[in-house]
Amino acid sequence: MNTVLLEKHEGFAVVTLNRPDAMNALSRELRGDFVEVFARCTADPEIRVVILTGNGRAFCAGFDLKEMGATRSDNTAEEVNNAVGDAMAAFTGPIIGAVNGHCITGGFEMALACDVLIASEDARFADTHARVGMLPGWGLSQRLPRLIGLSRAREMSFTGAPIKADKAYDWGLVNHVLPAEELLPAAMEMARNMCACVPEVLAGVQSLIEEGYSKPLDEALVWESERAMAWAREATAAMIEQRRSDVMKKGRAEKGD
Repeated sequence: MNTVLLEKHEGFAVVTLNRPDAMNALSRELRGDFVEVFARCTADPEIRVVILTGNGRAFCAGFDLKEMGATRSDNTAEEVNNAVGDAMAAFTGPIIGAVNGHCITGGFEMALACDVLIASEDARFADTHARVGMLPGWGLSQRLPRLIGLSRAREMSFTGAPIKADKAYDWGLVNHVLPAEELLPAAMEMARNMCACVPEVLAGVQSLIEEGYSKPLDEALVWESERAMAWAREATAAMIEQRRSDVMKKGRAEKGD
């Protein structure tokens, strides 16, 4: 059985963690397959957006602790290296996390590495690093406070207690909460909307948001303006007219005109 599935659509792909009997826990095999699948997405110019989800009742339950505990190694550093996160970061397009169930610790870190998160009503988020005796190393301790605030992030990480989808929405962790059967269709519709954007501009906006967020506001505003002006110097009137025409055609097609 393939532990990670890749399904291509026009402009985007769906990557599905596929160890449902183990709540998609991150075994060595799954991590290796994941890196390989994401490398394929990165190398394929026809894949501009990736949807990441899980098969079964979990998005991902984190590391396979049973497998880790059965090793004879006195050093788990090789187990917890961030090859998974590096593979996601290498993909230059948006990643939509469609969280379909339990999203725990290492799985939570994978979700936080996505650009946009949507969740089913069954989703549960938890950071149990402190409970299992490991420090987060895939970005959770830095990304989570920036999303939901320092105090809420402390609560999640210090207690290990899960939060439900509705609270995740209230806290700003996810953009939408949907019935389970509507989750993937909604993610696919979002991906199609992203694919309707001008590819290089979408990548540019993504870069502006990601890089600018780490800068002080006054510095980020200057940086954005410089990037925008550099882009504008390359944009001809004919390019803008063509894009305007494309948008109008798409709008009429959606209305059925």
